[in-house]
Amino acid sequence: MSDTVGIVIVSHSRDIAKGTADMVRQMVGSEVKVAFCGGDPDGGLGTNVPGIIDAINDAWSTKGVAILVDLGGAETNSEMAVEMLEPERRKMVVVCNAPIVEGAVMAATEAAGGSSLEQVRAVAEELTAG
Repeated sequence: MSDTVGIVIVSHSRDIAKGTADMVRQMVGSEVKVAFCGGDPDGGLGTNVPGIIDAINDAWSTKGVAILVDLGGAETNSEMAVEMLEPERRKMVVVCNAPIVEGAVMAATEAAGGSSLEQVRAVAEELTAG
C-alpha cells in the first residue's frame, strides 16, 4: 500500500459512519486507509472526541487525514479531537466542509491517486461550491 491521505468518517449514527466507510472501501479499494466513528459510547446518536481520536489514529498517514462529518456536533467534536492531537499531527488533519457520503468517496478517490492533503480537501469541498 502506498502512502496516501487517510479518510475518517464521523457521523451521529454508527450505521451511517460504518456504511459510508464500507461504501468508500468498495468503490476505492484498500489502498486508502478509511476509519469511522459514529454514535455515542452507549450506542445512541451522537459523537465523542475519544472515538474520533481513535479513528484518526487508525487512518493515520504521513500524508495526513481528511475528516468528513455529517452535522454540526460532529464537526465541533472533530475539531476538538484535532486540537488534542500532538502539534506535529494536528497540522496534518483537516475537517472537510463537504457532504459526508459524496465527499468521502471523492476524497478517497483523490487520495488513491497520491494527492496531497490540500488537494484531497479541495476535491471534497468542490461539492459544496455548486
